Parts: sequence; structure tokens; C-alpha cells
Amino acid sequence: MTRPLSNPTRRELLRRGAALGLTQPALAGLGGLGLSLAAMGPAAAASTSGYKALVCLFLVGGNDAYNTLLATDSASWSAYGTARNAAMPDSIALASVGTPPSGNLRSPLHARLGGVLPITPQTSQGRTMAIHPAMAGARELFTGGRLAFISNVGPLIGPTTKAAYLAGTAPKPPKLFSHNDQQSVWQSFTAEGGTRGWGGRMADLVLSANTRSMFTSVALSGNAVWPSGQGARMYQLAPTGAIHIGGPEGTLFGSAVAQQKMLALMRGTRNNNVLEREHAATVGRSADAEALLATAMPGAGDGPWGTGGLGLNQPDPLLQYFDPETGLMMANPVAQQLQAVARMVAARGALGMSRQIFFVGVSGFDTHDTQASRHTRLLAQVSHALAYFDSVTTQMAVSDRITTFTASDFGRSLAGNGDGSDHGWGGHQLVMGGAVRGGDVYGRLPVYGSADGKGGFNSDDQLAGGALLPSIGVESYAATLGKWFGLSDTELMDVLPGLAAWNPSQRNLGFMA
Repeated sequence: MTRPLSNPTRRELLRRGAALGLTQPALAGLGGLGLSLAAMGPAAAASTSGYKALVCLFLVGGNDAYNTLLATDSASWSAYGTARNAAMPDSIALASVGTPPSGNLRSPLHARLGGVLPITPQTSQGRTMAIHPAMAGARELFTGGRLAFISNVGPLIGPTTKAAYLAGTAPKPPKLFSHNDQQSVWQSFTAEGGTRGWGGRMADLVLSANTRSMFTSVALSGNAVWPSGQGARMYQLAPTGAIHIGGPEGTLFGSAVAQQKMLALMRGTRNNNVLEREHAATVGRSADAEALLATAMPGAGDGPWGTGGLGLNQPDPLLQYFDPETGLMMANPVAQQLQAVARMVAARGALGMSRQIFFVGVSGFDTHDTQASRHTRLLAQVSHALAYFDSVTTQMAVSDRITTFTASDFGRSLAGNGDGSDHGWGGHQLVMGGAVRGGDVYGRLPVYGSADGKGGFNSDDQLAGGALLPSIGVESYAATLGKWFGLSDTELMDVLPGLAAWNPSQRNLGFMA
């Protein structure tokens, strides 16, 4: 946690309040709340030399881990095909390694894609593995040592066995299998209603390292818990850049004067009402941020992140991916968000940034039905976006300073429900960047069992429906990222209190250099 000053001066309070986007009148109106926010001090131990950024790519809806990273050894593949009804025409089972793509447009999509793409991790675990055929870009990153998979991660109170879970003797995270709750648990370790995420808590510790601390925590896909801290206020950025207040290009109904008058009214207050003053301060903060970014943030076509010279409304080919279902090049919303991240990173010098966190989201992973087409399209977007972002950050010479990682509500069941899969628990995650020890799978790949006739599966790694019982807690995943970000062991225990339930050897998964 950040540590308050023992006796802050009025000047210091105002300085810190300004860093949080609070005006002097707003601080006065907030009284004790304003004082407590402004009094937050810098971290005593966080290392903030150089520049580093964490980018959380959240797969909203529950990514099907079983069709993202697959075990392909004979026993595993047999169990996989049986559970996913491989013989059925609407099966969600993927084709085996080496299966050529079907040239028949009337064939099921998975047949048209061809077989899963084999990968060769540095540590084989005595298994053979592959990834979804729509993830060719991710496989190239993996082979090139730029990307790693973290196997079977999920919210846990502590190390948990299947026997203890079934007996009810193991403590469980709140409200398992619920979308909203598990999104919040993944991001903040509390069920729906949590207000501070572990990304935001990390950001709290590095605020003082940034000149423009309002840009420490940036969200590209709307409001989220993960990037929200106590002092680190989440700044929402649109994929195109700063969000305008009022009309486009600084006008309202075509008038720049009307726009200025409106902003003046929105910045002002008529009384000492706390909410009114805070609203005015928030509007002022947003307007000031927009003005700053207008000069500091480069244009979409001004760097390796975009194609220059495009006409109005002409799509940027760098931000388009190949849709395996339609065979067309389509706009990639994930790449569009990551382009904005790259442009913000390019502005780090002008903004005086040393540490930043970014939240990028893509929805649609709740694949109870039509999974073959929906999941394929989404993984194609993710794979293309990661390859795009790695290329851009490499050309910007910052790839070793930016780490991108995935998270999701939960994994999904191994058993198919016809043309989809149901809610699960554990899942596999991807981590990418120049500082990642890529080309490997971290954590033990689960054993695929078969249905036991009682609604469960006869594997210690699988629960009802084949849902994975996580073997790695989110805290260990987060701690490994936080250590690279510059947090000390003491700070990590503060940010991730549940980390204490894990042995020291389990707190760093080793995927960061």
C-alpha cells in the first residue's frame, strides 16, 4: 500500500491533489476525503528506473482454454475428441495435427481450418502440444521466444486438491462460475462490487515516478476494476485517442466559442456540494487530459503503429486481420486498442511517464453456442493483434519494456453441449514481450480424463463437465508480473495479500527475465 505522509504541508497536499486531477476548490470541498487522497505518498521501495508498462488483455466471457492450448499426445487427444463429440457435424473439437484444410466451403469451419498447429515447448512435460489453427501469429511469437503460455491459472484461496474441493474442506473463491463475479475476482480478488484492482494497486505504488500521474492507469475498453487504484484514477482512452467533451474538433454545433462556454460551465460550481465539486473536477481533469494528449500523442499514421497517407475513412491494413470464416480482411478491434496503447507509449517522454498500466478488452468469449465460428474469429483477432503489437513495439525499441498478458473470467468445460461449451474455472493464459522467457509452457499441463458416469471426470485436474481445477493461483501470476514491473517482495505481499497462502517457490512462476 502507499504510505501517507506523517505531516504533509498544504503545498504538498495541493501538489498531490493536482497529480490526481483534483483542483484546489475540489480539494477544499472534499474535506477529509480530499486530504486523505492527496496525502498518499510515493512508494518507498518500488524500483522505477527506466520505462515499463503492463498491458492486460482481458478476454471477456470466459475463453475456452481447451481449444487455445491443447495436449495432443494419444491419450489426451482421444479423451478430448470423446468429450467434444468429434464425430458430430457440429462438434467443437478441432482437427488433429497435420489434417489438411478442407477445400469444401460447405464443410464445418474446423474442417476448413485444418489441423491444430503443433508447438514445441522448451520443457515438453512428456506431452505433445498444439494451439488453435487460427493462431498462426501467436505460434510464430512462441517459436521466436517472444510469447509463453501459462497453464491452468485461476482464482484460488490457496493450493487446492480435487478431493478437498469435493469434500468441501477447501476454501473456495466467491461465486464461482458467475461471469460478473469472476471477472471481478480475477481483477480485484473480490466478487462483483470490488473497486480496486491489483493493477491499480500496483499503479498506486508508482504514481510519484510519473510527471503526469493521471496517465498512469489507462483503459481502452470502458470502465474496469483491474486498472483502478486508490490514488491511481483510471483514465479512459478511446482507440482513436482522447475522448472529446462536446463536439468533434473542439466545437459545439460548429462553434468553438460555444464549446469553450460549455466547458467553463461544466468546470464551475455554484455551491459547496461535494458531488458537484467532484464532477467539476472530473470534467476539468478530462478536458486538461484531452488538451495534453492533443499535442503529446502522435497521430495514427505517424509511426510504425499505422499506415501514413490514408484517405478519410480508409481502413488501415495493419489493423485488419484475416477472418477464417468469411475469408475476408476485417477490422480488428483488439489491434485498434493496442494501436492507441502504442501511441500513448510513444508520448511517454512528453508526458513524463516512467510506469504505466493499460487495460484492453475484447468481448464475445461466452461461447455456449456457435463456438466454432465465434471462438475461431476471436482467437484470430487476438493472435493478429499480438503479432501486430510485438512488431510495433519492436520497431519502437520498447518491446523489452512492455509486457502484454491475457486474463479471462474463467476457462470452459471440456464436455461439449452440442455446439458450445459451458462455464469452467481454470484456463491457460498468454504472456508476450521482449522480457518474457518465451517458447515454453509454464505450469503443468492438465491431464484429460473421461466422464465417470457421475457428472465428473476421472482426472484429478478436472471437475464436473471437465472444468479445470486451477493449479496456479492468480496471485502467483500477478506477482511474477509485478516483480518485473519493479515491486519489492514486501509490496507484492501488500498488493496481493492472498500470496501468503503460497510457498515462496510458488510466488514467482519464472516466465519473466
